[in-house]
This record gives sequence, structure tokens and C-alpha cells, in this order.
Amino acid sequence: MVSTTVGLSTHIWNNNIRCVLLLIFYPVLILGVFWAIAFMLGGALTSNGLGHNSNNFEMMAISANKTIYEFFPLIITGVVIWFLIAWFFNTSMIRKLAHSNPVSRNEEPELYNLLENLCISQGMKMPHLEIIETHARNAFASGITESNFAITVTRGLMNSLSKDELEGVLAHELTHIQNRDVRLLIVTIIFTGLFGFLSQLAWSNLRYSLFYGRRRSGNNNGSAFIMIIIIAVILWLGYLATLLMRFALSRRREYMADAGAIAMTKNPEAMMRALMRISGRDRITMATDDIAMMCIENQKPFMGMFATHPPIKQRIKAISEVTNTPIPDESNLAPVNKDDSFSEQTRDKSTRKNPWITMQRRN
Repeated sequence: MVSTTVGLSTHIWNNNIRCVLLLIFYPVLILGVFWAIAFMLGGALTSNGLGHNSNNFEMMAISANKTIYEFFPLIITGVVIWFLIAWFFNTSMIRKLAHSNPVSRNEEPELYNLLENLCISQGMKMPHLEIIETHARNAFASGITESNFAITVTRGLMNSLSKDELEGVLAHELTHIQNRDVRLLIVTIIFTGLFGFLSQLAWSNLRYSLFYGRRRSGNNNGSAFIMIIIIAVILWLGYLATLLMRFALSRRREYMADAGAIAMTKNPEAMMRALMRISGRDRITMATDDIAMMCIENQKPFMGMFATHPPIKQRIKAISEVTNTPIPDESNLAPVNKDDSFSEQTRDKSTRKNPWITMQRRN
């Protein structure tokens, strides 16, 4: 596993290139989506009722080009504002979505010291440390710049893993920071969130028009209703395109992070044991799918269709084969004698409903 240093360096370089390409790709995709909307709406407007001149693509294209030309500064300004807000406030956003709390050395000395020792060995700046009060066993890294990198672990992970296993998980997340996986993923989440927001806005307007608009206007508002359908469908297709881009970046990074963790700790067996203990117990019920995608393990496919992580068994097998280390017998794993409970006050905080999650479920 130590021999993968060159591979890790290449992975870091590729991630930096992907990050730049994504920063170019997403604004272009957004402009393309708005052009498609203007193209379809231009056809609707020039036909005076949708459909009479549907073959006049040249006029529709001219209308779309003119619209994009006029609104180009406004669209780009909106994208930049969205990105800057997410860039500077991503830490607080992730904290709210994950229901995590920052901790200090005095509050969690063992965990803090483990992370600090790993950072010293790698010559890295210590990232912020946060904890989610849940029995789920999981962890993730977040942040865009060195000043806001953070590693978040669950209380269930801390209570269920031995010291060397927990060290392996922390090293795994540090590798994500080193490899710039975190920055790349946060960038994709930012722009996917933009499309998701616009799509939900369009679908909300569609539902309002469907249930309330027709009651007030009868059938006179049919053209506006079809226009909203067109906008909603195109935005949804753009959202789907950003999702597919995210999943294209996801799976290989977990193998590389496992490799980097073992290079740090020199303990492949502990990493395999940690993955075994996490398997099947990773689901953080109050966290969003974006948070789950960032975690060390996510057994639930996104939207029921896309696997965001390679299977745990395949990761364990890869570690065993590359390091020539026998796979531990899962049935004989020694129990970890730690208190697996937390206070009722903390439990109440951890199970408090997230308004964003509630809104997504309603939609």
C-alpha cells in the first residue's frame, strides 16, 4: 500500500484538474439550460399559443440567443453570488445539514490527540474536529480551503471502534483532504444544489398552478402552465446531469483514501476491522443525501438508483490483496468496551428535525 504514493500524487493532480474543469463546466451548463428554456419559450411566444410554428427552429434559436445575450451578465452574477456564499459559508451549512457540533481537546482529548498526531506525522494543518451525536457509525471530511477543512465523526463510531481502528478512519478522512477529494466534492455539491433549488422552485410553481391557478383562471392559463412544465423539465434534466457528474467522481476516491490511510498508519488490519464494524451501521438518519455521499460509507443508493461508494467487501478485499494481509474474521472481532450512550439532552438535539430535510420530504 505504501507503493501507491505515485498513484496518490497522480490522483491529487487529476483532482485539481477536475476541479478547474468543473468550475468551467457548471457555468456553461447553466447557460445551456437557460438557453434551452429560452429556446422553448421563444417557440411558444412566437407561435402565439404553442405549436402553430413549432418547426421554425431558426426563429426560436434567434430568440434564445437574444435572451441569453441580454441576461448573460445577470445569470453569471447569480452563479458567482451563489458560489461565493457557498464558498465562504460551506462550513456552517454542512454543520447544520449534518447536525454536528465542534469539539475541542478538552472535550474529546483522545479523539483530538489521535487526529493531531496524524496531522503532525503528515506535516498538515490540524482541521476542525466535529461530532454528530448519533449511534450511527460514520465519518466524513468537508471544507474547501485549509482554514475551513473539518473532519466530522459520529458518537457511534467513537464508541464502537478501537483506538487503532478509529485512527484508520481519521487517516482515511485526512487523505480525502490531502487528495483534494473534499474540495472537488464540495464544488459539485454547490452547483448541484443550485440546480436542485431552481428545479424545486419550478416544480413548486407547477403544483401551485395545477391545483390553484386553474381554479382561479379556468382554462385561460393553459399556455403559462405548459411553459412552467417546460422550464421544470429542462431544469430537472440539468439537475440530473450534475448528479451524474458527481457520481462519476465518487467511487474511486474511496479506494484511494483507504490506500492513503494505510500509508499513514501502516496498519491495514485495523482499517479492515474498522470497515467491518461500520458496515451496515452507517446511516445517519437526520443527515441529507449530500452528507451521506461525503461519508466513509454510504450503503443506501442515492435516489434509490446510484451507488455512491464501492461495497465494503470489495474495499476490504482490495486492502488485503495489495498489502498481503489476511482478512480478519468478522465473527471473532473483539468487542470494544466503551459507553455506547449519550445524554437525553444531547439525544434531543441530535433528533431535532432539519427544516431542509422536511421540505425535501414534502416535495
